[in-house]
Amino acid sequence: MRYIDNTSIDPYFNLAAEEYLLKHTEEEYFSLWRDEPCIIVGKNQNTLSEINTDYVKENNIKVVRRLTGGGAVFHDLGNINFTFIVNDNHSYNDFYKFVKPIIEVLRQLGVEAEFSGRNDMLIEGKKFSGNAQCKHKNRVMHHGTLLFSSNMADLSGALKPKAVKFSDKSVKSVASRVTNISEHLPKALDVLEFKEAIFKYIIAEEGKQVEYFSKEEVEIINKLKEEKYSTWQWNYGKSPRYNFYNEKKFPAGTVEVTLQVTSGCIENIKIYGDFFGKLDIHGLEEYLEGKPHNEEDIRKALVDLDLDSYITNITLDNFMEILF
Repeated sequence: MRYIDNTSIDPYFNLAAEEYLLKHTEEEYFSLWRDEPCIIVGKNQNTLSEINTDYVKENNIKVVRRLTGGGAVFHDLGNINFTFIVNDNHSYNDFYKFVKPIIEVLRQLGVEAEFSGRNDMLIEGKKFSGNAQCKHKNRVMHHGTLLFSSNMADLSGALKPKAVKFSDKSVKSVASRVTNISEHLPKALDVLEFKEAIFKYIIAEEGKQVEYFSKEEVEIINKLKEEKYSTWQWNYGKSPRYNFYNEKKFPAGTVEVTLQVTSGCIENIKIYGDFFGKLDIHGLEEYLEGKPHNEEDIRKALVDLDLDSYITNITLDNFMEILF
C-alpha cells in the first residue's frame, strides 16, 4: 500500500486524484488531503437543490461532484479527508473496516468516538465524519470527512438551500448535529498535527514512508481535472432530471416560471404572470429551450435579447432571479 500525503487544496484536483488512483492504477492506497472551502455533492444528487447558490457565489465556494453516492458535504482547511483504495471486492459496504483506524487514532488522542448508522462517526452523539464508497472492477474506494476545526457558519450557510423550488428523485442530504474534533481533545493540536498523528498511526505497523504525487502523476491528474472535475457539465449537468418552479413579483408584474431540466439543460419552460409584453411570451420560451440551466450561460444568451418586448419593464437581473 502507498501512503500519499496529497498537499493540494484544490478540490477539483483532489477529486480527480481519487479517480486517477481508483481507475488508472493497480496499487492500494491510503491518502490524506484537505480542500479550500467547497461543497462536494454526491454522485446522484441535483447540485442546485443542495446548495445556497447566493452564499456559494458571494463567498467564492467551489462546488464539485464526487464519484461516490450519499449527501452533500462542506470542506474547508479545518477538515481532513481520508481515502482508502483497496483490491478487495468483499470490502464494499463494509464501512467499519475503514473507519476503525480513525476511531483508534482518536482514542489514542483521548477522544472517544463511535461508528453510527450507515456511514457516520460521532463524538458525544454529534457527527464529525461522513463516509461514502464506490466500486470500480475489483477495486473499492472508501473516503470520509474529519471535521477538525471547520467554520461551522460556512458549513451551515453553504449547504442551506432557499425555499424549495425543486421536484426530483435525487438523493437528498440529511441535516445532522455536527461537531469539531478539536473541541474534544484533552491536549490541543492544530489540524496539521492531527493529520500527522493519523499518518503515524496508519503506517506504524508497515514501517513505510509517506509519499507525494510524482510530477508525472500531477500532470495526469491535472488533465482529468481540466477535462472533467472543473467543468459545469460534470458538477451541474450530471444532475438527475428535475423540475424547477419559482414565482416573484417585480415592478413589471408577477412572473411565474416552471422548468423541466434534463442533463443540465432546459428541456421545457413555461412562463406565466400578469405582466404585459409586445411579443408573445412563447417566443422567449422557445429561445431558452435547450440552453444549460446555468446562470452564466443564460445571462450570456439573454444579454443582447430585447427582454422588454416579452415582459415590459423587466430587467435582465430581475429575470435571472426568477430562473435560479
